[in-house]
Amino acid sequence: MSGQPEEPNKPVEPESILPIDEHVEETQEPDGRKVRHRGIYLLPNLFTTANLFAGFFSIITAINGNFYVAAATVFVAMVLDSLDGRVARLTNTQSAFGAEYDSLSDMVAFGLAPAVLAYEWALSELGNVGLTVAFIYVACAALRLARFNTQIGKVDKRWFIGLASPAAAGVVAGWVWAVWALDEVGIRGVDLPLILVMLFALMVAAAGLLMVSNIKYYSFKDLDLKGRVPFVAILIVVLVFAVVFSDPPRILLLIFLAYAASGPVQYLMQLRRRKRVEG
Repeated sequence: MSGQPEEPNKPVEPESILPIDEHVEETQEPDGRKVRHRGIYLLPNLFTTANLFAGFFSIITAINGNFYVAAATVFVAMVLDSLDGRVARLTNTQSAFGAEYDSLSDMVAFGLAPAVLAYEWALSELGNVGLTVAFIYVACAALRLARFNTQIGKVDKRWFIGLASPAAAGVVAGWVWAVWALDEVGIRGVDLPLILVMLFALMVAAAGLLMVSNIKYYSFKDLDLKGRVPFVAILIVVLVFAVVFSDPPRILLLIFLAYAASGPVQYLMQLRRRKRVEG
């Protein structure tokens, strides 16, 4: 007997059968209390995982020379990426883990996949120059996603600072998809004149640099999808779908090219108005 009071037995947490640590996340409630949550939300992360797989599948098919499927899969990844965030908000299942997982998945689907697709399709014809262009795109996508994570809650959600990575991927993958679909056999970058390959390289590099620019792009996040709209709105949606499905490769390419150009055009218009005011 030591004469000292014995400490009450502390409950022992049961160890997991699998040698994997359980994820514990701390959140702050509206009343200021900090609450620790164990585990992750399944539903939104299923869409994020599907987005990650789409990016991975696009890389594999591009390496195997199936550029049509690789390009189309990038657009599938865009749909999945748009769903995971909306599902999380609708079901109130947002989490820091989900945000980080989404960024890593976007890096694969909209950073690595379009760069590998562009390199395998045409940029490899330029040797080290093509490799450098592809890497510039990948690096800019990584920088864009890292900057976006640090700006959450600090910037106006109506605007993206820099071209969003899915839009940049749409420009690159849309170009490959549209040119490859010109005939039943498909046209590879090696079949194009060198000047067109160089123009494609410039477009890939420009898409990457726009991602890390300070040019603002409308995010469409302030659109009210849950409220009532005029009846004609659904008719417009039907017409848009009809136009897109009439020729998906070319229509989608035009849409993403127009969106990518909208930022610089708006920026130049603002500069022009500012000079008029100052003059």
